Amino acid sequence: MAKIAFIGAGSFGFTRTLVKDILTFPLLEDAELALMDVDAEKLDYIKRAVERIVKEGGYPAKVTATTDRRKALKGADAVIITILAGSVQVWRHDIEIPKKFGVDINVGDTRGPSGIFRALRTIPIMVSICKDMEEVCPKALLLNYTNPMAMLCRAMQRESSIVSSGLCHSVQGTVYMMAHWIGAPMTEVNYTCAGINHLSWFVKFLWNGEDAYPKLREVVKRNKKVYNEEHVRNEMFLALGYYVTESSGHNSEYNWWFRKRPDLIEKHCTHGTGWNPGVYADILNGYLAREKSWRKDIQAWLDNPAPLHLARGHEYAASIINAWQGGEPFEFNGNVPNTQIITNLPPNCCVEVPVFASRRALNAVHVGDLPPQCQPLTAISVASEELAVEAAITGDPELVYQAICYDPLTAAVLSLGEIKQMVKAMLKKHQPHLPQFKSITW
Repeated sequence: MAKIAFIGAGSFGFTRTLVKDILTFPLLEDAELALMDVDAEKLDYIKRAVERIVKEGGYPAKVTATTDRRKALKGADAVIITILAGSVQVWRHDIEIPKKFGVDINVGDTRGPSGIFRALRTIPIMVSICKDMEEVCPKALLLNYTNPMAMLCRAMQRESSIVSSGLCHSVQGTVYMMAHWIGAPMTEVNYTCAGINHLSWFVKFLWNGEDAYPKLREVVKRNKKVYNEEHVRNEMFLALGYYVTESSGHNSEYNWWFRKRPDLIEKHCTHGTGWNPGVYADILNGYLAREKSWRKDIQAWLDNPAPLHLARGHEYAASIINAWQGGEPFEFNGNVPNTQIITNLPPNCCVEVPVFASRRALNAVHVGDLPPQCQPLTAISVASEELAVEAAITGDPELVYQAICYDPLTAAVLSLGEIKQMVKAMLKKHQPHLPQFKSITW
């Protein structure tokens, strides 16, 4: 019987989905599902939800719940992390303070000033989870869903011997979208996607073994509906020749081109029809709106008498854990150390590349060089994030400032002096949540 620990299990939507998928595998249907969260109320809700899934599916699984992290981890075969370090009321300052200085952010969970400050709060917790795992479940696999993905995984993979990978929806979501646009069944599509999280490039996109990019380029140029669905990413594709993962809103934050002036935000980030065109604080506002209704929404799900839909979905985690436990090998795009996988990105930085999961092993696939027009944007984000990871671990505020100096969007909007003032304001506001930073002397 496998033991699968969920750290941050109170993430109600994620945990429900992952449990549902895990239990569809015969090898995992009798697993112990160890739920852990620091919030006892949310933990109770998710325990009831998971028990409902187990009951309706008729599974022989065991459900346990605890606020004691080491207890949940002890003896685990796999660990799934979906935590949020600090509440939404803390996270909001990552977005609202930069806006006062002129840096307009759409999501703010991956990179740039907001992503870096989320990393500064979260990295010490993630590393401490790994250290607990080294003691109580050293052979377990760690799968992370928490953002900022690249920085968190880099810190864990640098500081711990635990086998780990980060998982994101953006690769599979983007390839489904591109295939739909050109009318290709997914069974006839092959691809290679590589880069860093939320900034990975489809270096190969094939339909029945033939390059599908000419067809995609034609559709994007001629079909206004398709073009407007992903305004930012389609502009990047037409300029650079390769399609990038994650939504237009996310990607508008990661470069110099779309958010540095109000007129450009209005043109590129406001009227798109995709799920996230790029309006200011879009995801934050959604979270804030749900703060008053989440209990009611969860209770409505628990009380709904309609049978649950228990078919397996498209998340990678369940298939990876099944392979790790000796089931069928599984290929996915994961976040792993760059051990000469992408040859024109720095050694050991966290890259998002094809990975094969098998019994007690993750094996990344060699990619080679990123295309020369895609490498510079990717590399500058790697450089910024390497500085941020070092800052989070050492508690050096100068490195925080230097990391944000090299963020493309921030650098396009602010001078060095203005960046320093913004970083000081953010460090001051977040000081209670950043104990590793003892003093700021500048």
